[in-house]
Amino acid sequence: MSNKKWHLPPPGQMDKASGIYFQNMTMKDLAERRKKNDVLIVPIGSTETHGPGEPLGEDTLMVTRLAEEVARVTGCTVAQPLWYGSHPYHHVGMPGTVVIPEDIFISYIQAMLAGFWNAGFRKQILLNGHGQENVIPIAIHKFTKQYQVPCVLAMVHWWWVAGKLASEKEDGGPFTTGLVHACEVECSYTMALCPEMVKPQDLIDVPLVESYVKGNHVNNPTQTKGYPIPYWAQEGIKCGVEVQIYPEGNLGPSTRASAEKALPGVEAVLDYLEMLVNNILEAFPPGKLPPVEEFTARSGPDFEATLKQPYDSGWKHLYTLGWPPTL
Repeated sequence: MSNKKWHLPPPGQMDKASGIYFQNMTMKDLAERRKKNDVLIVPIGSTETHGPGEPLGEDTLMVTRLAEEVARVTGCTVAQPLWYGSHPYHHVGMPGTVVIPEDIFISYIQAMLAGFWNAGFRKQILLNGHGQENVIPIAIHKFTKQYQVPCVLAMVHWWWVAGKLASEKEDGGPFTTGLVHACEVECSYTMALCPEMVKPQDLIDVPLVESYVKGNHVNNPTQTKGYPIPYWAQEGIKCGVEVQIYPEGNLGPSTRASAEKALPGVEAVLDYLEMLVNNILEAFPPGKLPPVEEFTARSGPDFEATLKQPYDSGWKHLYTLGWPPTL
């Protein structure tokens, strides 16, 4: 471990009465916690095949461990993760991969935002660990369009924060190949955050296929190439469906993975998330929100009642402004 602030690998808290997880606390616990820090981190991952040596919940497990560490250091709260995610077409058909349709996924997250907001957590960080960054922001905007209540909502993708520290050497990173899926990079980060979930003896190397269309067109997940087309904004330029061309379930040389390669990137992501939580609280201390008159045109006693903390005198729940939470 190179940074004494962060406990790496984290011990794992999902089933512990540790005062970190929303679902593991009582209403009294939550009310007391919000008085000191009312930021909520919501890990959003997926369930998908990651080959013979990496866990199917890899994307989810990584972001939950990251969130747990940030909560331990900052005092924010973590929601139990969303285990099932949205997927691009080229993931379809792979055994072990659970594909949630985009409209259902968006509505689900929108409803989660509403439920947590109604519980008093009006500052939420959606910590994404899977290739669905084109979908999650839609839920944020659908929520704000429907309810028009002051809030602080943001999606953070650990790939983007890690940047070069999750990239190949030619892009300034420590890895021999870049981040794709169940690869040297992703496996290394899993080893750093939840090593007990990886079976090194079962890791394999799978050669990457060449792009159908030649040229510098499709950017990589960490966005370090700077090419014009995001990897999720195409089909048929980069490759076909993985169930046909990567039946093993992982891409690239996973046997080269190591926790040591990932530690600088993990610490960079944790440092950023700590800063983000603290910056949000500096701008809006516990119980404070963006100025109502600058955030929404809604007004009146019924609306103002929804802005009160749960069960305070005169409080009304969020759903008095509309149900169901869809638009």
